[in-house]
Amino acid sequence: MNSIINFSVKLTQKYLPDTYILAIILTVIVFLSGMIFAGQSPIEMSNHWGEGFSSLFNFGMQMALVLITGFTLAQTPIVKKLLGKITTIPKTPRQSIILVALVSFVSCYINWAFGLVVGALLAREMGRRVKGVHFPLIVAAAYSGEIIRGPSSSIPLVIATPGHFMEEQIGIISVSQTLFSSWNIAISALILLALVTLFAFIKVKKEDVIEFVDDIEHEDVKETQGVATSFAERLENSRVINWILAIIPILFIGDLIISGSFSLNLDTVIIIFLALALILQKNPMAFLDTVKDAVVAARGIIIQFPLYAGVAGMMASSGLVDIVATAFINAATPETFPLMTFLSAGLVNFFIPSGGGQWAVQGPVMMQAAYAMGADIPQSIMAFAWGDAWTNQIQPFWALPLLGVAGLSARDIMGYCLIWFALSGVIVSGVFIGLTIFA
Repeated sequence: MNSIINFSVKLTQKYLPDTYILAIILTVIVFLSGMIFAGQSPIEMSNHWGEGFSSLFNFGMQMALVLITGFTLAQTPIVKKLLGKITTIPKTPRQSIILVALVSFVSCYINWAFGLVVGALLAREMGRRVKGVHFPLIVAAAYSGEIIRGPSSSIPLVIATPGHFMEEQIGIISVSQTLFSSWNIAISALILLALVTLFAFIKVKKEDVIEFVDDIEHEDVKETQGVATSFAERLENSRVINWILAIIPILFIGDLIISGSFSLNLDTVIIIFLALALILQKNPMAFLDTVKDAVVAARGIIIQFPLYAGVAGMMASSGLVDIVATAFINAATPETFPLMTFLSAGLVNFFIPSGGGQWAVQGPVMMQAAYAMGADIPQSIMAFAWGDAWTNQIQPFWALPLLGVAGLSARDIMGYCLIWFALSGVIVSGVFIGLTIFA
């Protein structure tokens, strides 16, 4: 097993380009595929790209702010101290990797965005403090927890909401039939067991260990000394200014909780991280200096999310998604339909790496086919959600926030993620095959 893993690591390190280059390659592949397989002209494909390019501006800003506010919070003295205490729990590099995998998995189950940042920050701190830990491996363990489909999974939540866009087609399906079904809980438990086991037993030769190196240039915060300071300098170095601003998001979140309308989503995660960072940072200038470091870490998100949005626009508007979905539907039977849905969602996810966006484009086609052939609708829905999560493990789109915090490139972790991709695919496919056999 370790020989296979070492081969995978060397292969990706040698041949996997930077995530920016990969986004360009995917753009070219889809552009040409639209002309070859969907009969689109170059002008039509460029129009599809242009119309899609801006579709993730809002989401991209959200993800950048999740990274920036989470990173800023992690650099506060109290959180640094807390993370430091957590890193004293494991006594060996292997134990530290197991702990990071568990924390990341649980955090991603609660909320995927929260989990990505928490996992990255804990992996970073473990790499800083635990001697001998292979930093790319512990970051890969943190990212691999993202596969779990928990209460923040958009697809099963959408179809459980009255008035969703496919209600007339498939009705309202509660989360008790999807997220919290016995077979989906079984998948989640098997995934957790496999995740911990895999990363616990990966061995890295001592001479191959790469330890954490902080490549972000931190600037020392200049604090005023003595009492001979100007009014402006006093404001800039007053903790009270941060606290005044923090009052507003605290009141907002508090009102949501009291009214019973609070949910842990991207917006509330950002607001909570921002409020805590403002309260815990020393002063406004310390806050801004840390934000400056975080923006450097967010550069991949800022430029690459629009590129992927352009790819998604070409996939959806050219008809390529329908072509892929139809090919899998034609090969399916009522019994194998959930498995085919899992595989087709995984393939399309390479090019539309957004669960909600992919569901809006591919979901209606798959659900119409599932209904027509009498396939199990809840299983097909969760198969779609798992397929979307499955290929995230080797699609750098979702790794960008984590890689930004960790300061690594995709090739540093993808060798390990490729093995996890294969193992998790076998587990999820195996469960859906088992459901077919014992139905």
